Amino acid sequence: MPPAVTVIVPGYDVALYATEAIDSLRAQTRDDWVAILVDDASTDETGALFDAAAAADGRFQVVHHRERSGLGAARNSALDLVRTPFVGFLDADDRLTPTALERLVGTVAASGSDFALGAYVRLRPDSAGGYEAGSVQPWVAAATAPARVGTTLEQHPEASGNIVAWSKVSRTDLWRRTGLRFPEGKAYEDQIVAQQMYTRARAFDVIPDVVVEWRERADGSSITQHKGELPVLRDYLEALTGGIAVLDAAGQPRAAASRVRLILAMDLPPLVDLARDHVDDAYRRELGEFARTLWSRSDGAVLSDPAATALAAARLW
Repeated sequence: MPPAVTVIVPGYDVALYATEAIDSLRAQTRDDWVAILVDDASTDETGALFDAAAAADGRFQVVHHRERSGLGAARNSALDLVRTPFVGFLDADDRLTPTALERLVGTVAASGSDFALGAYVRLRPDSAGGYEAGSVQPWVAAATAPARVGTTLEQHPEASGNIVAWSKVSRTDLWRRTGLRFPEGKAYEDQIVAQQMYTRARAFDVIPDVVVEWRERADGSSITQHKGELPVLRDYLEALTGGIAVLDAAGQPRAAASRVRLILAMDLPPLVDLARDHVDDAYRRELGEFARTLWSRSDGAVLSDPAATALAAARLW
């Protein structure tokens, strides 16, 4: 049987973790997949690990970038090579759960929807030097539980809180038909794309199953662990604002309002913690402007701490 789904796996200097990502693909209960491994000009052994995987298993294909281009460009270069009916994503430092493809591909293939999304958990460093998977957080559960088939943002606005590329499997036709592409040269490139998927899809499915274990690196080297740097903050705020703008433009006020509430509750407090003692006043000013804009459209939402305290501080900057 021809493969049903292509999994795009981009990676830059992830030799410490790439074997686990590759092994999580090999361990899938559904085996009609192929994977495109994109080495984004790594300086460590990532490219060699990818090549070894392809040499040992014909389901793997490798793309090597001569110059580092970023996650968005890496995913886009692989998208051009997809020939299967379905496509999904996995970052090379994360892991798929064994039934991830079985559940995601099976659900969307049976329903006729344009894509399916599932839940995810954090992989955090443990005291033994390894990583331990956490539990599904409330905002993840709000987007993915209970199971729904053939739903839309009008019916399920909380789905807009699931903004990562790697928790979904979609019909390749959705990308071709609607011209979806990842922004290039930006961090947090999947947030806007996720909202475009929700607003351009005819329907989507949600499943409560954990499909990905998302790694918080012990060495602090992933981009999500560098939000204290002003350029990263700017990309982050741009992605958050751009995602809301996509929902606004598509006439999805309930989804946009849900997104605003979630950002105030979950994204703002850790940013305010970083800003309090930041050496650059510009960091506080830009975060303050963002917080005031969000608050102006929150319809007086009642926030509990730490969100309420964080918002009060940020609005003064």
